[in-house]
Amino acid sequence: MSRYAGWIQTYTGRQFWPLDPRPDDVVIEDIAHALAMQCRFGGHCLRFYSNAEHSVIVSRFSGDHALAGLLHDGSEAYLLDMLAPIKAYMPDYKAAEKRCQAAVYKAFGLANVTPPAVKRADVRLLKTERMQVMAQTNDDWVVDKEAPLDVQIVGWSPSVAEVAFIDRFRKLTRGRK
Repeated sequence: MSRYAGWIQTYTGRQFWPLDPRPDDVVIEDIAHALAMQCRFGGHCLRFYSNAEHSVIVSRFSGDHALAGLLHDGSEAYLLDMLAPIKAYMPDYKAAEKRCQAAVYKAFGLANVTPPAVKRADVRLLKTERMQVMAQTNDDWVVDKEAPLDVQIVGWSPSVAEVAFIDRFRKLTRGRK
């Protein structure tokens, strides 16, 4: 059966159809590597800070939903991280992201919806990121009233971020199928 649209070659050498994602095509090593290589905020932070480090931190503050927290941006491994002000005007991208994220969650036995605890940790981390890795300005951000997380953002290198992501995944899935 032919797949919709074109495919990309992933880090592990597999074919992945970003616009026709399937759980069987999702591989944790591809997610870890790609997120480790992507800088948050389109690279506009004060130092390199990867989407993988962001995901590990969200996971640590997501309580019983730590695995969903680790994988909450898994679609970005295949579609890239779109800046929110641009994404808001790209309904086709948002639909593709939703399909891809659903495939990521399903691949690891998770529900198709990001749990509220993960969303809360993500928002609070955004406030923390504003304070620690972005230039200080007087401009208002939507998260300004949020409480930051009690965490120090390190700015791991891509290789360190990738290993930390995989280690966190293994810790959270130990004993699972």
